[in-house]
Amino acid sequence: MSETPPDLKYIETHQWVRAADDGTATVGITDFAQDQLGDVVFVGVPEVGVTVNGGEEAGVAESVKSASDVFSPVTGEVIEVNEALEEEPELVNEDPYGDGWLFRVRLKDQGELDGLMDASAYAAHVADAE
Repeated sequence: MSETPPDLKYIETHQWVRAADDGTATVGITDFAQDQLGDVVFVGVPEVGVTVNGGEEAGVAESVKSASDVFSPVTGEVIEVNEALEEEPELVNEDPYGDGWLFRVRLKDQGELDGLMDASAYAAHVADAE
């Protein structure tokens, strides 16, 4: 059973978003996604300053067995990327909801979060996929 923190929002392509009170949000891939990928060996993230769009491709996660597009759950300007992943992409496997985060954005529309899945809906989505 995959871990699904209750304080996050999720999308069907197995990315999560954690909104902060200051209008920013952190994005990463879920425990289920990293488990399906296997040992992550490379993570490509968007550049700081670019705008990512909710539901659109924003990067890639590559493992020893496959590569998977990373989609942004929300629309906004990328304000920070997890530079530690350049040297330690395995952080995505070890701590997908903590040190393995991918990028942070300044949200264009906070209301966009309302359209995303909560933890229970995402857990049901994962159960259907397993």
